Amino acid sequence: MGDLDVITIIIIAANVMLSYKGFGDFVFFEKYKFHVGGIQRGEKIRLFSAGFLHIDTQHLLFNMLTLYFFAGTVIAYLGTVGFLVVYMASLVFGNVLSYYFHKNEYNYTAVGASGAVVGVLYSAILLQPGMSLYMFFIPIPIPAYLFGIGYLLYSIYGMKKRIGNIGHDAHFGGAIGGYVITLVLFPVLFQTNLLMVGLLAIPIVLLIVLKKTGKL
Repeated sequence: MGDLDVITIIIIAANVMLSYKGFGDFVFFEKYKFHVGGIQRGEKIRLFSAGFLHIDTQHLLFNMLTLYFFAGTVIAYLGTVGFLVVYMASLVFGNVLSYYFHKNEYNYTAVGASGAVVGVLYSAILLQPGMSLYMFFIPIPIPAYLFGIGYLLYSIYGMKKRIGNIGHDAHFGGAIGGYVITLVLFPVLFQTNLLMVGLLAIPIVLLIVLKKTGKL
């Protein structure tokens, strides 16, 4: 964790520049944020561009710090191109899932790289499930795979209860993107760590079941 590859620098720089452009340019921000009505009018670019805009500096800093800590793990296993595919696919997966859940809410809006960042995080957990993660409010290390499963279960709860001004669905969609793309690019995991592949799929399967049964 914490390796700063050139591609990571480029992605962070793009997020910083476009976010700060949005902070000071209301028209730019409104044109490129995630907006269900805009997407339905054919502005599909919003599914991508929204991932490079943020509400404020704190929002931007949190996402970029998380990316910084986990990008190196993904790059080490998948290479620069593989990491870039995971990041971009997770960004789009996150916003597509968000659109799926909010398609009947014309005025629903969102911004942030969270979907892409959670995709990178989930990819890193899949690649190194034994690593330990620390949370500010929990003074003991947490196995990465337990954190990943717990985080997505909380995201499902957040989606159901609409907790806070948080795009839980975009986070979940990003995690699905990171999970699927990592397995496509690094299929040896099916042979070397099938148990973790299965465990990390549990929240994804649960989401599908809940949606199909009308409980979400």
